[in-house]
Amino acid sequence: MIKTLCLDFGNTRLKAAIFNGEELEEKFVLNGDGLNDLSTILQKFKPTISILSSVVHHQEKIEELLSSSTQFHKLTNESKLPFMLPVGKPDTMGADRLAIAAAAVYLFPRTNNLAIGLGSCITYNFINCSHEFLGGSISPGVEMRFKAMNYYTAKLPLVKAEWNIPLIGYDTATNLQTGVILGIAKEMDGVIEEFESKFCNFNVLLTGVDIAFFEPHLKKKIFAHPDLLFKGLYAISKVNVLSN
Repeated sequence: MIKTLCLDFGNTRLKAAIFNGEELEEKFVLNGDGLNDLSTILQKFKPTISILSSVVHHQEKIEELLSSSTQFHKLTNESKLPFMLPVGKPDTMGADRLAIAAAAVYLFPRTNNLAIGLGSCITYNFINCSHEFLGGSISPGVEMRFKAMNYYTAKLPLVKAEWNIPLIGYDTATNLQTGVILGIAKEMDGVIEEFESKFCNFNVLLTGVDIAFFEPHLKKKIFAHPDLLFKGLYAISKVNVLSN
């Protein structure tokens, strides 16, 4: 069984996943610049293939190590993708959004898919039933909203997200938590409703580390999966490496 190493370097965390065939075997969060942990993963699992999605400035030695140890592919807008990119400036499209779009097409082909990524920012990514990634929108993520209210005010504290929030906040912390979590949930419901009004055969996918905060508060039926981005990276590796 071929093992594939998928790497997701985001603004908050450097993450990795090992696929054994098509099954996700194990996930990791890399420490520091990721180099030492990556060396350990390569030695332990000995993957044949690797693919990297990065939206940060990472160590050049990361790519050198992957290239010397595996059949390596770095995800860019010039990669072979299981969808078309008819957006105005495809070179500005983040690798993480490409991976999420690939997962949507891989899991739900020939449908209109809105894939929502919950990361440092919230990305709304629309892929139509003809497998065209038309674009979407970007808004501030959970942690960014909490930090902004703390930074731009004199007295508001920095709080963390909770899923079990009251409708009516009873102190400063719960006011902030309710404002952010319910605010984002209603934002997502509103965006989904707009797309539903314009597209039939419509599907919604949700991914990211903050899923648990929102599932109880969304009124729309969604497919929620925290590892959607990794599944998209694996799908892209099949097109760019496994098929060669």
